[in-house]
Amino acid sequence: MKGNFPNESKNKWTRIFKKKWVFPALYIMLAAFLLTAVLWYQNIERKLSEGMEEFNQAEGLEEDPFEDEIEAVIQQKETIKMPVADNVQTEIVTNFFDFDADEASQEDGLILYNDRYYQSKGIDIATVDGESFDVVASLSGTVKEVKPDPLNGNVVIMEHGKDITTYYASLDDVDVEVGTKLKQGAKIGTAGKSLFGQENGTHVHFEMRKGDTEVNPEEFFNKSIEMLEQFKADTTPSEPDEENDPDSDNDDSLDEADEDKEEDKPEKPTPNPNPFGEND
Repeated sequence: MKGNFPNESKNKWTRIFKKKWVFPALYIMLAAFLLTAVLWYQNIERKLSEGMEEFNQAEGLEEDPFEDEIEAVIQQKETIKMPVADNVQTEIVTNFFDFDADEASQEDGLILYNDRYYQSKGIDIATVDGESFDVVASLSGTVKEVKPDPLNGNVVIMEHGKDITTYYASLDDVDVEVGTKLKQGAKIGTAGKSLFGQENGTHVHFEMRKGDTEVNPEEFFNKSIEMLEQFKADTTPSEPDEENDPDSDNDDSLDEADEDKEEDKPEKPTPNPNPFGEND
C-alpha cells in the first residue's frame, strides 16, 4: 500500500496538466506577476526621480557661503570690456571730457543739447551703420537700478564691488531688473535714441565710476579691474577757465586781442545734467 502512494501523486499531477485550462492559467498568472513587477519598478523610479528634483530645488535655494568669494576671485581676473559684443563693429562718437586734455580733444567730449554744450561724463558708442545693437555688461556684477529718464532714455546702473559702478543709458529695450546678477558680456538691453546726445542717433551712453568720481572708460578698456580698484582721484576737476570764479582777479589782465578771441569762442560748456539722478 505505501509503495503505491508516489505513483498516485504522479498520476494526479499528470491528470491536472492534461486539462486544457492549466497552461493558459499559468501564463496568465506569470503575466500578472511580471506586470506587477514592472509597475512596482516604475513607481519606485518615479518616486526616486521626484525625490531628486525636490532635493535639487532645496539645494538650489540654499545660499552657497562661498559664492561671493568665488565671484570675487573670478572678477579679479576680469579685464574691463566695452559694453558691446565682440562681433559688433562700433565706434566711439563722443569721448569723455578730460579737463587735462588739449582743446581739440575736449571738443570731442562735448554734447550739444538745447543750444548749449555739456561735458560728457562718459562715452557714446554707436555702430558704423547706425543700426541698433546689443548692450552687454562691461564687468560681472549686480543690477542696482533700472529706470526711464526723459533725457537719457532707459538707464541701467550696475555695481561691481570695491566701489565700482557702471552706467548704461540711451537704452531702448531693457532685459534685466534690479537684483539681477550678470556675468561679463551678458546682455543688458539694446541701444536706442535719447534727447541728450540726439545727434549721435542710435547709441549707448556708457559711464564708469570709482566712488563718486567719473573715470575715462577708454583708459581702462582691456585692462585689469585691479587698476580701477586702485584708482584714486588726485583732485576734483574744475572748470579750466576763471571766468566764473568770484575769487579771480585775472579778468582785468586780458588785453584787447585776448578779449576779441574770447568773444569768438562758443558758449562755455557746462557740466551735463546728471543722467542718473544724483547730485554732484
